Amino acid sequence: VRRCNHTQPATSTSASFPSSPSQATDNMKDWSKILLLLIASLHLGGAAAADAAGAVAPAKKKLNRKERKELVKKNEATYKKLKEEGQDEVGHSENANRMRDFNLRKKKRKGLLRKKQASLASILFPGVTPELYESGESVWMFTDLVTSKKTQVPYDFYKLPGCKRPVIPTDKRNRHRRNLGARLQGLEIKPAPYELKVMTSHGCKPLCQVQINGNELKWMHRLVDRQYRIHMTLDSLPILMRSQKMNYAVRGYPVGFKAGPEHTKLEKDEHFLYNHLKFTITYSSQPGDDIHITGFDVHPVSFKHQIPEGGFKEGSAVSTCVPTGGPVGNNVQTYLPLQADEGKSTMSVIYSYEVEWQKGATQWADRWDVYLIGGPDDDIHSFAIVNSLMIVLFLTGAIATIMVRTLRKDIAGYNEMQTLEDAQEETGWKLVHGDVFRPPQTSPMALSVAVGTGAQIGSSFVFAMLCAIFKLTNSMRKGQVLTSIILLYVLCGSIAGYVSARLYKFSEAKAWKTNAILTATALPGAFVAIFTVLNVFLSLAGAATAVSFLTIIVLFLLWVCVSAPLVFLGAFVGLKAKTIEVPTKTNQIARIVPDAPWHMNPILTIIMGGILPFGSVCIELAFIMSALWLHQIYYVMGFLLAVIGILGATCAQVSIVLCYLQLCAEDHIWWWRSFWNCASSGLYLYLYSLWFLSSRLDLVGLLPVVIYLTYMGMISIAFGLFCGSVGFLSSLWFTRTIYNAVKVD
Repeated sequence: VRRCNHTQPATSTSASFPSSPSQATDNMKDWSKILLLLIASLHLGGAAAADAAGAVAPAKKKLNRKERKELVKKNEATYKKLKEEGQDEVGHSENANRMRDFNLRKKKRKGLLRKKQASLASILFPGVTPELYESGESVWMFTDLVTSKKTQVPYDFYKLPGCKRPVIPTDKRNRHRRNLGARLQGLEIKPAPYELKVMTSHGCKPLCQVQINGNELKWMHRLVDRQYRIHMTLDSLPILMRSQKMNYAVRGYPVGFKAGPEHTKLEKDEHFLYNHLKFTITYSSQPGDDIHITGFDVHPVSFKHQIPEGGFKEGSAVSTCVPTGGPVGNNVQTYLPLQADEGKSTMSVIYSYEVEWQKGATQWADRWDVYLIGGPDDDIHSFAIVNSLMIVLFLTGAIATIMVRTLRKDIAGYNEMQTLEDAQEETGWKLVHGDVFRPPQTSPMALSVAVGTGAQIGSSFVFAMLCAIFKLTNSMRKGQVLTSIILLYVLCGSIAGYVSARLYKFSEAKAWKTNAILTATALPGAFVAIFTVLNVFLSLAGAATAVSFLTIIVLFLLWVCVSAPLVFLGAFVGLKAKTIEVPTKTNQIARIVPDAPWHMNPILTIIMGGILPFGSVCIELAFIMSALWLHQIYYVMGFLLAVIGILGATCAQVSIVLCYLQLCAEDHIWWWRSFWNCASSGLYLYLYSLWFLSSRLDLVGLLPVVIYLTYMGMISIAFGLFCGSVGFLSSLWFTRTIYNAVKVD
């Protein structure tokens, strides 16, 4: 309303009644316009209110299936034509946006059954509103980790020899709180030493002069050889190196580069340092003088500046870096080599930067499109789920055959046995009814602890995925998913205590206190010990992922003050509950297990049992591994929850089939076998990680390999415990069900 200028009548300022019907009609029209304007301003905002004062726009027609197919074909033809003309997909032009929109059309869909088109911003960051910036306003970019795909040892930006960290006002926009997951991953958002003002472009501006000593030079050489990249963010947008000519965009920029004699005309390979940055910030104009930031690009330059006499100080001039001078570019003659100055043991470097603000055709809702170009389509995740469902359907058919045909026939035959002679001729799984529920004689405490811990891992992971699906956490927010998994694992301690205590009580064991303590401390204690040892080596290497002593104290307090009491509470409830009821009595003397056929050899069933559970998740696992170790974006938590459900169903069905075959072979010692038959999938996960290390990763050095193998070992153990727990509980339900259906004297 305030944006529309309505003039008052000049004749009178007092209220008056209409003198004629036509005047009354005109007044009603005026009031109708004002009322319509007010409603539009409330529902659509000020910009839409001005449009509402005129004609009301017709509603957008909903396309039917045939029209949608025709539109897709038309867009596909346009995409191919632009591609043949050499149009890039990473630029800020209208055609580049159109090509990205078509390429990412399958990712821009929301909904479970009826998918609707949406922007990536609404999918990746639901509920987030764009930030408005005024012309001339100071805005800060923030540093992220310095990472490399060749090593899993990231470093902090200010560990590199460079300019000092600036002091900025801690207002709401510049305040960044770290969660527990971000602290464990070494993520700390710090302001970068580059000063930006909205809509203010400038040429080369010297920043600071730094002396790099001999040890730092050697370290910088290693960073260049291992292809470390520096990452920054502006308005939560990661920095990009973008080339429209070569049609590529990659996050971060390298510390430096290594050039051979064929390029530099030198006698040997030489390392060079990127000390000048060309920032290009793309924006879209908004009503008034406000803007939205839609792109954050950098072009690194290696340039040897002329150092003024007496060294560079703040405010002093540098002849090779003048804001109004010529451009600073990459040239073989002016490259800055990473070597000590002549006659000295140190190297003097002047860091500089320049800023250019460009207006682009990309809107704020589409600014994340370029980051997902080249990534796998959601259809591949769908194919992974279909592949897993095929395995589940195959196993379901096998179990249906057992339950409906074989098992029903067995139960009917067993129940029809009336004479003593018939009973003496019993064969198959009914023959072991007096021993099938005999508690495990080998480490019942270890079995109950393993099953309880697996139940805790599975429930915490499922709850974490549900939190991500219902937008309580966001996988794009650094550390949020890891924080939710840790906290939910701690809060699910009562589940572990309850399951472990009930199984241990069924085993008629007496050391229930030891059982509760081991359930609370076995897996967390082992993982904390491994993590602490790794943290020592990371601290010695100066890695950013080295966790502070305070964070370790927080983890310890979560374990001791929250997780352990909840485990004890669950164990108390489990011990007070009734003992698990079984349909048959256990004989006093155990039956001798006959020699099993070759296909029921324990080692063979354990090896074969883990293949199908691992196979049901192996396709989705490739995307998860790429996100963990290759820094790719992964946000499809709904697909991940579906895969977890399929994994649980596969483990249950594999365990039931193998348990039935084992009982038919008159082998009643099924307790540990049912656990290991599915827990062996953790071994396949570790073997897959070894293949991933040799084929997809190119790690350099001993420490990165040790870190990778250690963390994958911990993940494989947790994966195996979850699968083994599902397998054991499924077999326990299966045996109670089938023996409850037969008449046993």
